[in-house]
This record gives sequence, C-alpha cells and structure tokens, in this order.
Amino acid sequence: MLTRTATPTAADNTETADAAPLAAACPECAAPEAQLPPEPRLDLRAPEVGDAVATAALLADRTRAGIVRMLADGPHCVCELAAALGERQNNVSMHLARLREAGLVRAVRHSRDARWMFYERDDERCAAAAAALTDLLR
Repeated sequence: MLTRTATPTAADNTETADAAPLAAACPECAAPEAQLPPEPRLDLRAPEVGDAVATAALLADRTRAGIVRMLADGPHCVCELAAALGERQNNVSMHLARLREAGLVRAVRHSRDARWMFYERDDERCAAAAAALTDLLR
C-alpha cells in the first residue's frame, strides 16, 4: 500500500498570513488570550428576546412596515393606505389586522360618519416595541 504525505498548500497558510497584518494594525488583536475568559462560563442565562423577535417578525413585511411609518403622520383609512402603498384594500386590511392584534395600531370610527374606519398608531406600544429592539441591538 502506498501512503502519501500531506504537503502544505497556500490554503493551509491562510490563517497565519491573515493574522500578520491584523497583529500589525491592532496589537490588542494579536493577543487573543486577553479577549477570552479564563474558562467557559456555564452559568450564563439566555436573554429574554421574545418581544423583540415578535416585533421584528411583524415589521419584516414591507407593507406592515410602511403602514406603521405612514400612521406616524396621523390617522388614515384603508383606501388611503392602499393607494399610497400600491396594494389592494383587502391586503392592507389583512396587514392592519395583524398590527392591531400586536397592539401597534388601533381602529377608530369617524366621529361624523360611522361608516368610515380610520387607523392610528398606538405610540406607547410602538415606543415599547422600539425599546425592545433597541435593547436587543445595543
């Protein structure tokens, strides 16, 4: 049986080649021991990120994000939102329902003509959602 010995290649030297310029640019980066704890910390608790994840998932949709932003300027009806977003009214209504369930938006009837429903942001809930995202990303 023949055995082959491994010969070093350029790919094998990539790690050491990349470390040299890094060490020259940042002396602290050259000492990885200074950045690592002395031993694994097995008593860490997982952070509570449920609110931030739910908010991020809700606003990850372009239409819902657009609705929330448009409502920052004041109340709007579905037809106004749909026209501005280039969406069908029933599609915008579906997105508004999701935002209402999350508490970021509320519906109010027109004071003189109850046939018209207007939507407005709940600024307190939006501020709490923004705080949850800020806390996650700090």
